[in-house]
Amino acid sequence: MRKRVVVIGGGFGGLAIAKALRRADVDVILLDKRNHHLFQPLLYQVATAALAATDIAAPIRNVLRHCENCTVLLAEADAIDTKKKYVHTTTGDVLAYDTLVIAAGATNRYFGHDDWEKHAPGLKSLEEALHIRRMILLAYENAERVASEEREAHLTFVVVGGGATGVELAGALSEIARKTMTKNFRNFDPKSARIVLLEGGKRLLSAFAPPLSERVREDLTALGVEVRTETFAESIDAEGITLKGGERIATRTVVWAAGVGGSPISRALGVPVDKMGRLPVRRNLTVEGLDESVYAIGDIAALEQDGAMLPGVAQVAMQMGEHVAENIELALEGKALKDFRYHDKGSMATIGRSRAIAEIGRVELTGFIAWCAWLFVHVMALVGFRNRVAVFSEWAYAYLTYQRSARIILKE
Repeated sequence: MRKRVVVIGGGFGGLAIAKALRRADVDVILLDKRNHHLFQPLLYQVATAALAATDIAAPIRNVLRHCENCTVLLAEADAIDTKKKYVHTTTGDVLAYDTLVIAAGATNRYFGHDDWEKHAPGLKSLEEALHIRRMILLAYENAERVASEEREAHLTFVVVGGGATGVELAGALSEIARKTMTKNFRNFDPKSARIVLLEGGKRLLSAFAPPLSERVREDLTALGVEVRTETFAESIDAEGITLKGGERIATRTVVWAAGVGGSPISRALGVPVDKMGRLPVRRNLTVEGLDESVYAIGDIAALEQDGAMLPGVAQVAMQMGEHVAENIELALEGKALKDFRYHDKGSMATIGRSRAIAEIGRVELTGFIAWCAWLFVHVMALVGFRNRVAVFSEWAYAYLTYQRSARIILKE
């Protein structure tokens, strides 16, 4: 009887496993609560009206159409019995497994202040991206109709978190204010918008070399972004954000990019998780505290390499997915599992038009060259030819005109 592999999550890691096992003598069942795979690195561009939602998403069934041994189910796992080897879903299905792979990704983490979420949405899904886009565009619409003394709060945008998402969001918000929205309003100048980027650490993009972090700060400052490091939020409400120390920033738009944690399904395994809600895994990517039939990969897995935790980025998840697929085949042959070793292919971040940084091994790139490299890598990494063409066309249009074609406000 063929073994069954159940994969929870259709992100980069989950798809990598399904594709790598397409010729293996196993049946794969992939669960995801959404019917689409999302290219999260470009999610901020949907939030800032540069791209449409369909440009960075692809139906999971279509992506895996050539994997004849893979069944895709639109369902969310809500309970796992690791002793009897069953996964229970919100649709009432009970799925037996021989091998289970948790690839459910991450969720927004508010460091014990979950009440902030309704006032400072994070950016982990298309729904959140469209909600943030609505907030941003409505801020300008409201500024057009309110009295001048109320306008400043509507035109103040605060991004909490100086990682890649926060930096890219801040740069995009500056471009919207200084380029995209010019001559669109009659009662105020969009260039008067204030963009504030808050980071709790000493520097932005701390995973990059210090000179590159400083270059990012300089570029953002040149774009008119107010960068504030070693700054923490004390409270967030509908009228603004209060910083530790008592300073108050009146704003109607706060975006959270300060922290992520493992998906809640990590707690369904009955084993200890780390402070970020991630599952500690062995070197072979099986979950600590369980037998070697349960793996965790991607953002939900906590694994240290060379003295540092592996980052929650797409290339880590994809390499982990391919490695788990190899280990599953080794297990079928009765062979020992191999340990995982992550090979860093480099990191990139874009700050705005013709501004980016890239760190590839010992090579550091900045400015236009880094920006071109960022564009190429992200276009090629998109799933599907249609998405690549659509995104490239939108970027070419935006580069030539400074306009963003997805400036549509949808009702929620």
